[in-house]
Amino acid sequence: MGRQTRKSRGTTYAASGVDIDAAGRAVELIKDKARATFRPEVMTGIGAFAGLFRLTDYNEPVLVSSVDGVGTKLKIAIALDRHDTVGMDLVNHCVNDIFTCGAEPLFFLDYLAVSKLIPEQVETIVGGLARACSEAGCALIGGETAEMPGFYAPGDYDLAGFIVGVVGKDKILDTDSIEAGDILLGLPSSGLHTNGYSLVRKIFGTEPSTLNAYHDELGRTLGEELLEPHRCYYNLVKPVLSGVREREGMPVKGMAHITGGGLIDNVARILPSGVAAVFRSDAWQVPPVFKLIQEQGGVGRDEMYHVFNMGIGMVIVCPPARVDHVVAHIPEARLIGEVVRGDGKGRVVIS
Repeated sequence: MGRQTRKSRGTTYAASGVDIDAAGRAVELIKDKARATFRPEVMTGIGAFAGLFRLTDYNEPVLVSSVDGVGTKLKIAIALDRHDTVGMDLVNHCVNDIFTCGAEPLFFLDYLAVSKLIPEQVETIVGGLARACSEAGCALIGGETAEMPGFYAPGDYDLAGFIVGVVGKDKILDTDSIEAGDILLGLPSSGLHTNGYSLVRKIFGTEPSTLNAYHDELGRTLGEELLEPHRCYYNLVKPVLSGVREREGMPVKGMAHITGGGLIDNVARILPSGVAAVFRSDAWQVPPVFKLIQEQGGVGRDEMYHVFNMGIGMVIVCPPARVDHVVAHIPEARLIGEVVRGDGKGRVVIS
C-alpha cells in the first residue's frame, strides 16, 4: 500500500511541526488492517509507491470510479473525539455511488490530511475504513496521510476517498429504459448518513454538552445519533442483480443514492426526459432525528426534503412485474412512489 506522508518545509521537519517518527508509527499500526482487506487480485504489498490490481473473469469489463469526502460530519467526530466511524462513512458512501451503475467495488484509496499526526488516531480512522472495505469485499489498496501544520486548525483533519469498481457492459443498469408505470422502492437509511451536517451544526452547534445530551425520542444521545455510520446497500441489493435470466430482463432499471440534495435532486439524476417521479411521503416513517432537526431549527418541509434523505437512503426503480422479486430478496424495501408521465426534463414530486 503506497501510503505516504507529506511534510512541510522548514529549518528542520521538527521545527515545522512534522513528526517523521509518528508517521512511521502510524504506518506500522495500520498496515495489518489494510492487508486484511486485500483480495486475490491485489499484486502489491504494503509500502509500494502504487497499488496494482489484476482484472479477471469479466465480460467486456467497464471500470467505474468515484471520489467523495465525509464533509462536516467530521466536526461532530472531532468535538466528541470519536473517530472510529468516519472511515465507514466514507467507504460506504463511495460503494453506494458506484453501485448505482451495478458495479462491484474492487479497491479503495484514502487521503487523510491532519494538522498534527497522532498515530493512534490514524489507526482508529483507518480501522473504520478497513472494516467497511472488508464488509463490501473491497481492497484498501493505498492511501496517504498528509501532516499539514498551519493549514488545518489544531485538532482538525479532513478525509476523502477514491473507489474503483467494475461491471460487465451488459450488466450496466439502463436508466434510459425508465418509463411511466415503473415502481419506486425505498431502502431505509441509518440516519443522516453524510449529508446536511452544516445545517445541523448551525442548529445544534458542536459543544460536547449539547452532543452528549440524551434524547428520549432518539433513544440515545444526539452525538451518537449524528455519528451513526452511513449505510452500505451493496450486500443487501447485490442478490437481486445476481443470477438474472436474460429472458426475464433486469429486475432493476436504476438506483439513486440519496445524498446531498435529498430525494428531489438525486432521483432526478437518473430520470430520462418525459417522466417524473412521484413520492408519497406517508409511505414510510421519517426517523425521529429529522423531526428533531425540523422542530429545533424551524426548517421548512420543502427544505428538509431537499437537504436530507428523510429516512430513505437508496431508491430502486423497477418494472411493476418485478416488484415481488425485488421485495422477496429485500423485505425491508418499501413501495414509496411511482414514475409518471411528465414534460421535458425528469423531475421529482413529494406529495
